[in-house]
Amino acid sequence: MSESDPRHTNRLKQESSPYLLQHAHNPVDWYPWGEEAFQQARRQDKPVLLSIGYSACHWCHVMERESFENEGIAGRMNELFVNIKVDREERPDVDAIYMNFVQMTTGQGGWPLTVFLTPDQVPFYGGTYFPPEDRYGRPGFPRILAGVAEAYRSKREELEASKQETVGHLQRAGEWNLPEGEVDVSVLDQAAKTLLGAIDRSHGGFGTAPKFPAAMALAFLLRYQKRTGSAEAGNAVRLSLDKMASGGMFDHVGGGFARYSVDERWLVPHFEKMLYDNALLARLYLESYQQGGREQDRRVCQSILQWVEREMTDPQGGFYSALDADSEGVEGKFYVWTPDQTRQVLGEERAALFNEFYDVSPSGNFEGKSIPHPLYDLPSFAQKHGRSEDEMGSLLEECLEQLFEAREKRVRPGLDDKVLAAWNGMMLTTFSQAAFVLQSSDLMETARRNARFLCSQMMEGDRLTRTWKEGQAKLNGYLEDYALVIEGLTALYQAGGELEWLDKAVALTETQIELFWDDSEGDFYFTPEDHEDLLVRQKEYFDNATPSGNAAACWNLLRLGILAGRQDLAQKARRMLAKVSQGCARHPQGFGYWLQALDFALGPVAEVAVLGSPDERRSLLRPLRETFIPNLVLVQAEQADPRRAARVPLLEGKDATRATAYVCRNYACRQPVHSASELEEQLAQIDA
Repeated sequence: MSESDPRHTNRLKQESSPYLLQHAHNPVDWYPWGEEAFQQARRQDKPVLLSIGYSACHWCHVMERESFENEGIAGRMNELFVNIKVDREERPDVDAIYMNFVQMTTGQGGWPLTVFLTPDQVPFYGGTYFPPEDRYGRPGFPRILAGVAEAYRSKREELEASKQETVGHLQRAGEWNLPEGEVDVSVLDQAAKTLLGAIDRSHGGFGTAPKFPAAMALAFLLRYQKRTGSAEAGNAVRLSLDKMASGGMFDHVGGGFARYSVDERWLVPHFEKMLYDNALLARLYLESYQQGGREQDRRVCQSILQWVEREMTDPQGGFYSALDADSEGVEGKFYVWTPDQTRQVLGEERAALFNEFYDVSPSGNFEGKSIPHPLYDLPSFAQKHGRSEDEMGSLLEECLEQLFEAREKRVRPGLDDKVLAAWNGMMLTTFSQAAFVLQSSDLMETARRNARFLCSQMMEGDRLTRTWKEGQAKLNGYLEDYALVIEGLTALYQAGGELEWLDKAVALTETQIELFWDDSEGDFYFTPEDHEDLLVRQKEYFDNATPSGNAAACWNLLRLGILAGRQDLAQKARRMLAKVSQGCARHPQGFGYWLQALDFALGPVAEVAVLGSPDERRSLLRPLRETFIPNLVLVQAEQADPRRAARVPLLEGKDATRATAYVCRNYACRQPVHSASELEEQLAQIDA
């Protein structure tokens, strides 16, 4: 049955989410999340089957093929339940509640998430992937359906009696239970000690398989090296970056990182590529390049950003969400090679060199085929084959370009082309910082276009929306949307000095405080105060794959407190840090963004104002581009006119007839300087 003439069509056909649209022609009578579904459940006195996933999720596709496209299983679902399908990336508020329930009751979680609810949204049974029949030590989905439906029918009194207890557990899951602690460098020291004790000394990163990049924790260790001179911290970061970039988790042919590695060596990825991972990793490699000047770090950063510009950018300027793990129904098929395939593209001689260097062999390294990844360092490989390093490097680069062109003719993985505000804010921050450090007008224009897109297409009045696709923006923005877009706008302001972006960041911050701030507890809710009623109103403290919205908001408040001269914002941030400081010290892998904010709060912060035309400023700014200064607040302007100085206190009283830099701390400024070398000297004194 063709897509143009489907046998079945359900309510998801009206949705914009690519994930929901993937299920629009299932024989399951799916509803999107909303009151209509729960009204139907109450009317028919049926439990709700809630299925949550996302478009790049391999096992979500497997469960769809095995169960949701199966006429018999779908028939039982329709008979026994009201069925709701949710895209977790559109509705992280819904996902968080029911993921907490499954983790509390089963000890594990993941996607697809399968949860059974009463008609008033209270969960009573759940799990993740269920096969179509008993296997993998898991009960078959039909047996689960029958058992849950029978329990709902015959054990109603027990379910009713347990509702209050379940809701209480879910409410407590979102509460912060540790007392306030000291906000001082001892927290950083303890966190670094714990992280360094968990580093894989052979392969980098933390723990064993499956292994995730942990970019936020590594970014903190990079700051810890800067603060303390810790060689151990620096070595741990460099080892991790090198091993990740030389593994198969990095796409050497087309750029970008996959979501995680299924082994401890970073060799075999879970092949989906997510925008958020690549935003954090590109930024980490950029900062490492500033810290150590290593060209390989710059190349990885640029490769990621080129991939985003080429494959993940909407014509209007938004960044898409993800590339699927599967193509033609096979995980990783788009990315793997055989020696015969490389020979057909490169010819015998070049293919022999490429295959040896990038581990493409007859036996393969992944299900009989090969994920390209370098087995040698370039100098030793060039020497082995009697060629210069430049010659061999150029040859291998040409091979990668030829293979990329050939790969583009394959059936591509599915593209999730919805635009999410939070993830775009993360990538906006990265493009802005990279444009500044790498002096790239192209990257700066990409950043500006994205900021214009976010401020026009994804705002309704003074409020952010969560998601956009094909001209339609919808859903309330969550805390993470506000915090990470504010962060991106602030980064763009610092990179280029255009005051409109700072004004927008401050205005959004005011809206965020109005909608999300809990003054009694000193932190932010995840949902706005006028959000739809859900089972519980949660808060988010831990970093997951993306930064905690509270952590990002805290860091913004600290930066904007200086940039906009707003002590009230900085005071909120310090209150937040006192609340989570014990968590930062005890569980640093879950608090990487908080730790970076804490490092900023403890200072020293380099407040730098640079005046002059863009061309004049370029040479003067060299020390800020070439040196990793994590706690930098940078203000740029052609002239410090009174209008600007009123909104940016660092410009107050500044004047310049030629390019001039002022280095300040707590708004107390040193003598103005006019050369990069003088600026470098003053920055070194602040660090000392």
